[in-house]
Amino acid sequence: MAPRHPSGISSDESLDAAALNAVDEAARAIAGLLDIEEALQLIVERVRTLVGARYAALGIVGADDRIQRFITSGMSHLQREAIGPLPRGRGLLGLIIREGSSYRIPDIAAHPGSSGFPANHPPMTSFLGVPVTSRGRSIGNFYLTDKAGATEFTADDQRLVELFALHAGIAIDNARLHQQAAEYAIVQERDRIGRDLHDGIIQSLYAVSLSLEDVPEMMVSSPGEAEGRVDAAIDSLQASIRELRNFIYGLRPETFNGADVPAGILALGEQFRYNTLVEIDIDVDPEAGRDLSPERGAELLQLVRESLSNAARHARARHVVVTFRQDAGAPMLIVADDGVGFDVSARVAAGHQGLANMEARALAIGATMRVESAGGEGTRIIVALPTRHPDAK
Repeated sequence: MAPRHPSGISSDESLDAAALNAVDEAARAIAGLLDIEEALQLIVERVRTLVGARYAALGIVGADDRIQRFITSGMSHLQREAIGPLPRGRGLLGLIIREGSSYRIPDIAAHPGSSGFPANHPPMTSFLGVPVTSRGRSIGNFYLTDKAGATEFTADDQRLVELFALHAGIAIDNARLHQQAAEYAIVQERDRIGRDLHDGIIQSLYAVSLSLEDVPEMMVSSPGEAEGRVDAAIDSLQASIRELRNFIYGLRPETFNGADVPAGILALGEQFRYNTLVEIDIDVDPEAGRDLSPERGAELLQLVRESLSNAARHARARHVVVTFRQDAGAPMLIVADDGVGFDVSARVAAGHQGLANMEARALAIGATMRVESAGGEGTRIIVALPTRHPDAK
């Protein structure tokens, strides 16, 4: 009967220094790879060279114990295309998947577990299969065939591949984690852009629409003022177009570069006053927030913008007060209005997007945000930043 060996590492006492050095060299070659596709291909090529196999493959196994990926070495692209669909995990391949054990077989065709080869598959005789695991979890299996210059693979070959499989499992896990981190970063960036679009450009466009509502009547009673209102709306729309271009090129909105938060708040107040005709008072300490990085400053300005937009759109406020000062050495922002107010707990439970965006922004800059409101009593939004932050200069 063909030799069967339990999964795990066999004793390496019989391996000579040259063989162990070969494993070490192969492990070093794959250790720093973070691109998952590059890592998988190099791992297969290295394991084939390690034991002198003519062909090698790495089958990545899914939760259903079926092969999801099949990376090969020693076979041309044309040969792969001629064979057709990738194996699913039947025959000897499935045997290793199910039992999680290493197998050395001198003649594939003679083994009772063999299911034969598909059409156009190159002939293969000797076989070595070794599981690849990481942190106790199966990742896949190495499949090697046709030992060069010998009729079958040796016990030392198996030990070498089992040693290398440990390193391969770690390398694959690391590459996967790097890929997941990169994908998560993309999701975070998409969320940030979505918040910026909602809190920035969309709010600007809404403010423009508010400023134009009275223009038809003003054309009769105050044509000069109506013309000024239209000119201002055109300027605002052009600014929104510039900001949208910045988003397309992956930049921050130019109005909110965050370099000077007090100046940015004053500018937002002027825009709000002109576009909404709501009375607004700005109380800003020119030295407040000087330690904020431009990135954190930009997020804080977006919080101001969203708060003002909510006061005009939802609160129907007649008067708004914006305060930005140093409180016990830490920047504090307060936006208060005399609007209709709302039930904060009910709004949060309903998943209100505006509040969720604002809370996410506050969290991103290490701040805490508190909303105080009740029906008929107006609303206060308080954003408190820490005294110092890791990015403070």
